[in-house]
Amino acid sequence: MELTLLGTGAPDGLPRPGCPCARCALATGPEARAATSLLVDHSLLLDLTPGAALAAARAGRSVHEVRQVLLSHPHDGPAMEFPAGLPSPVRVPDGQELSLISGHRVRAVPLDAPGTGYEIVGPSGARMLYLPPGGAPAGLSPRQAPYDLVASDVLGRPDALARLRAVGAVTATTDVLAVHLGHQVPPGAEARRRLAALGARAEPDGTSLTVGEYREVPDVPRRTLVLGGVRSGKSVEAERRLAGFPDVVYAATGGGGQEGNGDPEWWERVEAHRERRPPGWRTVEGCDLVPLLAERDAAPLLVDCLARWLSDAMDRVNAWDDGAWRNGARAELHKRAGELVAAFRATRRTVVAVSEDTASAGAPTGRAGRRFRDELGRLNAAVAEECEEVLLMVAGTACRLRG
Repeated sequence: MELTLLGTGAPDGLPRPGCPCARCALATGPEARAATSLLVDHSLLLDLTPGAALAAARAGRSVHEVRQVLLSHPHDGPAMEFPAGLPSPVRVPDGQELSLISGHRVRAVPLDAPGTGYEIVGPSGARMLYLPPGGAPAGLSPRQAPYDLVASDVLGRPDALARLRAVGAVTATTDVLAVHLGHQVPPGAEARRRLAALGARAEPDGTSLTVGEYREVPDVPRRTLVLGGVRSGKSVEAERRLAGFPDVVYAATGGGGQEGNGDPEWWERVEAHRERRPPGWRTVEGCDLVPLLAERDAAPLLVDCLARWLSDAMDRVNAWDDGAWRNGARAELHKRAGELVAAFRATRRTVVAVSEDTASAGAPTGRAGRRFRDELGRLNAAVAEECEEVLLMVAGTACRLRG
């Protein structure tokens, strides 16, 4: 089953007409995208958009052989052009199936938002799923056969991927293609980095590919360390990396301790973190990370953050006190840190860990503050050594240090 990407952009395209934003300013050449429209085996057109016939010609294809045009969502972009001889576009009611003369079978997939998704099975048995902008499948069966390709609003609705992965419809071999890319998507390399972290990719307009043909799927790093200073965006980045996966366990090392006692502003921060997590995630509050890392065949784990784990560990061995530090607290703290690092080395889970970057803060005053900074620097370096990918967040921007 051949799939030609006539367009891969949002309904109003990229750049958006008249928009002065930086993303639109950078959308030139292969980064410019027409509204998403997909041509399947020359005979089936998914979403009729402005300039579809011209886009097909640029890709070396023609819409004159199209026998069925399916609409997936209300079009809110520029006025559509209707090429002569093209069948009238239709939107199939949820759950209804069509058998086309071309040998394709189409089923309308219900969504949790306005619009319709389409499952297409080609004459050879290749299977693909197309979802409209802002849409995620609703009412999925507990177990589904995996798709060869899924084309969806990956960055706008990563939870759609999580739902599909939860029922087996997206597996490690599914080609996940990002479409409906608009000016809210970061430019170039940053968009590719975010997509790769979700196991997805994007292609320029005009690309043709074969559904079901083997191709390398982006390799999702198994262990990632995200460093950053205060309000650098490190927690948001960590959460974003796992938004496309189901049943994530969120290990909140600062949510249940004594750190925020008597400080309403601290608890406001904790509550903001809780509200931001997807509803399917499970939160574990506390600093007992080694058993979580040791669990086998478990869901992805997000640890936020190692700095508060270290603060708790120093509390437990009284490492803040100079006398205790000299009389065994230092050795005990290093033993605990070594056990945590060993757990990162041995874990089979997908893990994203967050930590404070010691270089992003001012020099601490007092011996205890300097001790904490030094120990955090050692812990960060040791955990980073066990991670396939290390990121440093600066002003909400990810700088890749490794991976």
